[in-house]
Amino acid sequence: MPRTVDHEVRRSQLADALARVAARDGLHAVSMRSVAAEAGVSLRLVQYYFDSKEHLLIGAMRRLEEQSNERWRARLSRGTTTAPPREVLEAFLMEALPTDGPSLDFYRVSTAFTGLALTDPALAAEPLAGGVARLRDAVLSALRSAISNGELSADADPDTEADALVSLCNGLSTAVAIGHHTPERAIEVARYHLARLFQKP
Repeated sequence: MPRTVDHEVRRSQLADALARVAARDGLHAVSMRSVAAEAGVSLRLVQYYFDSKEHLLIGAMRRLEEQSNERWRARLSRGTTTAPPREVLEAFLMEALPTDGPSLDFYRVSTAFTGLALTDPALAAEPLAGGVARLRDAVLSALRSAISNGELSADADPDTEADALVSLCNGLSTAVAIGHHTPERAIEVARYHLARLFQKP
């Protein structure tokens, strides 16, 4: 009897293979053929699941985003909706910074995706292109909760603070990725900023 193929598992395997190639060799090295070789499958199989490199990249980004969200939730003691605001923000910072293999892979592939989306209308139209906006919404919600429960000053501007945290992560992430900061230094800077944010006058 032939084995039943789990198509979602197969898609995930191919997306993971693309992420490994992109993280190791750069996005320019990604092709349908290189992903097939990395996954140990035939080119025809890759083409069966993804009809273009663009769709393969989108699949990989969706997979990486799901994994990142899972890691973010795993860092929280009670889940993203009930954890204390400061814990949510701390978990966001620790997951957003490329301090280990999975988070560095996500940063490299998502940065490459963003770069391509600047000149590719099809990629720009993908919901994934708004990933930063979704992260900002989660950060903004935590900041508003912190203000309402008195953890932050009532004078704090949650929109400005959310933009500052996201921008801080983006800058630190780039510095880590190109070797200007160690992951440890990036974490130290991020926690310093968070501590100052929650230090009410």
